[in-house]
Amino acid sequence: MTILIAYDGSDDSKAAIAFAGELLKGESAVVLTVWERAAMASARASVGLMMAIDQLGAEDAAIEEAMRELAEQGADLARKAGLEATPRCDPDAVAVWSTIVDVADEIDARLVVTGTRGLGGVRSLLLGSTSDRVLHHAGRPVLVVPAPAAHDAAT
Repeated sequence: MTILIAYDGSDDSKAAIAFAGELLKGESAVVLTVWERAAMASARASVGLMMAIDQLGAEDAAIEEAMRELAEQGADLARKAGLEATPRCDPDAVAVWSTIVDVADEIDARLVVTGTRGLGGVRSLLLGSTSDRVLHHAGRPVLVVPAPAAHDAAT
């Protein structure tokens, strides 16, 4: 069975990979980067923002390529941490957290690993954090690794 590691390039997600590598060295892992389609991001950002469909398609392609590279970066970090890692990049269907949960179900992940990086501030109060939603909706074990600064302060 495989573990699923959510990776977005943040220090928190890098810490999650490092910790998973220490804890689960030699295990098979899928490093997942979830990206938001430009059309969806634009619609969510502002109702008044209108873009031509072809512009959105070009933006989506550029974003997808950058996210594939980010997923590969995460997989490289996971390999260096001692995991047998494969990159994966998926667009979000509804929300980032639900895509993580869906992919975990699809690959029958025995564990989901994520950092604590959330939206922060008012947006976090309104929307909730990705790690919190994954924890409550995954239906399987979830390891939430605290931010490096939070861990250092606690020790």
